[in-house]
Amino acid sequence: MKKMLIAGNWKMNTNTFESEKLAEYVCGGVSGINLKSEVLICPPFTSLSPLKEIVKGTPVKLGAQNCHFEEKGAFTGEISVQMLAHLHCEFIIIGHSERRQYFFETDELINKKVHSILRAGISPIICIGETIEERQLNKTYDVLKRQLSIALEDIDPINCEKIVIAYEPVWAIGTGLAATPAQVQEAHRFIKETLVSLLGSQANEIMVLYGGSMNADNADELLALQDVNGGLIGGASLKGDAFIKIIKSAEKMIASI
Repeated sequence: MKKMLIAGNWKMNTNTFESEKLAEYVCGGVSGINLKSEVLICPPFTSLSPLKEIVKGTPVKLGAQNCHFEEKGAFTGEISVQMLAHLHCEFIIIGHSERRQYFFETDELINKKVHSILRAGISPIICIGETIEERQLNKTYDVLKRQLSIALEDIDPINCEKIVIAYEPVWAIGTGLAATPAQVQEAHRFIKETLVSLLGSQANEIMVLYGGSMNADNADELLALQDVNGGLIGGASLKGDAFIKIIKSAEKMIASI
């Protein structure tokens, strides 16, 4: 059966009250559905504690949008993996294009975070993707291979079942541009082949999500692609009805296989 993960990245949106209402809507929207896919919401840090209680007993999982690689220390404003584990976070997004662009995160830093997250028994969602300039210079595959190679350096293949990759072509996020299904499938196929070359056959367990502005209108087409295992959803995850529709698209796709 094809594995699917539908993850909502709420970014720097929603206060605690708004987060609670949205989480309640999502949990209510999947109640009564015998989910075959995994559903994840990643609110701001300030909402993790109350949402831990809201998702308890539901199939909806809780995740964080970032972390520091050290367990504790004098790192003002940072959040450790252990703090997130205490809040029952099962996934942590790292290496998002916005973190790379605005906060100058490097592949080497992301690798440190991967190690820290896996040591805690949590799943890292490692974001990779090329800019429009890199695509125009035909460097897409060079960029993806470099990002994967460094992010997964010294990672034991035994961890493959925990690892998730999110392909987010930077040029297709909030720009009005869109990757074609053929471009998405091509990139995902390359990513999966690269993962196997880096980690061996166990890498076939790794889910590769699409993170390039998936929404309720294009989810059916994108989730039907052979090498797409779900989506890392940005703006559409802030609209409860749209997010539920994407989840139902994933369920329909799994049922059709």
